[in-house]
Amino acid sequence: MNWVRAMRKQFRASLWREDDWVVAQCLDVDVASQGHSEDEALANLKEALELHFEAPSATDAPGNRPTRC
Repeated sequence: MNWVRAMRKQFRASLWREDDWVVAQCLDVDVASQGHSEDEALANLKEALELHFEAPSATDAPGNRPTRC
């Protein structure tokens, strides 16, 4: 039986405005995102961090399929 334990870590973020956008940049990992509000920018940054740390999964990309000779 495989057990997966979710780890939770807090990261620091810096927020600033660029025109109509709020930019959220993680200060601990090189990941950033944006949104129309601080809440949206932080939510998008959280999602980006989750994707950054997500384990890769095998895919069957078009160029990687075995061919018969």
